[in-house]
Amino acid sequence: MARANPQQKVALEQLREDVLGTMQDLSLVGVQVISALEDLPLGVLRRSATQRHGVTRWRRGADGTLVVETVDLHPNLLCEAWNSYAKFVLYHEFLHALGWRAHDMHFRGLEALWPDAAARRLGPSFTQAMRTNRATWMWSCSTCDQRFPRQKRGNGRYICRTCRTPLLDVPVHDAQ
Repeated sequence: MARANPQQKVALEQLREDVLGTMQDLSLVGVQVISALEDLPLGVLRRSATQRHGVTRWRRGADGTLVVETVDLHPNLLCEAWNSYAKFVLYHEFLHALGWRAHDMHFRGLEALWPDAAARRLGPSFTQAMRTNRATWMWSCSTCDQRFPRQKRGNGRYICRTCRTPLLDVPVHDAQ
């Protein structure tokens, strides 16, 4: 778990304020819940994470119950370009922190209440951007020109999902 620097802490607090305001506007939570979420520690994930955009971390309390330890967001979400998606991710994690741990139908219904529908669909784009940033190799299809950013060479062991042609390894600096 990485530690948030001072700039990230400011950005996280601004996100918290925005998300809690939206949650109040949606009449999802009361004053007590808002107070609990205002006191919840926020942090950042490791910069190398590509699959996780946010996480709610739990620990066992002295009585054996689960207690939210922290909510962490990917540090790359804390820039203006990803601000709308960062708000949605924090909202998603706050739902977990409020006790909805499973991604079941009820949770998805609550998640769908988030007013920015476009932000809710940015997850795959964020994942692709993180993978591309970390990639040292681009697996490239010579037939359909699809590209897959990777950290390791494929050495011809993998085929294109679309046309079933073996993928070629191209160093990232040559792929652009």
